[in-house]
Amino acid sequence: MKKFQAEIDVMPKKEILDPQGKAVTGSMKNLGLAEIHNVRIGKHITLEIEADSAETAHSKVDLACKNLLANLIMESYSFSVAEVS
Repeated sequence: MKKFQAEIDVMPKKEILDPQGKAVTGSMKNLGLAEIHNVRIGKHITLEIEADSAETAHSKVDLACKNLLANLIMESYSFSVAEVS
């Protein structure tokens, strides 16, 4: 078995209101950063997985995202998988 590390980003879909991002966007003016707009806040997840191949690891991470890590109604996700030694 090989070890892999996955880096996963889960973000609210563009059409979904992001109240936390909206609050941070509004606060940027108070920090003198009025030129920053449309902040979106999501989650970054890392995990390690043991698998026979990168393809298998990729498939397992995709399944974890679909079934547990992301709410597909409101969120989208992307990830990368890399072998670690």
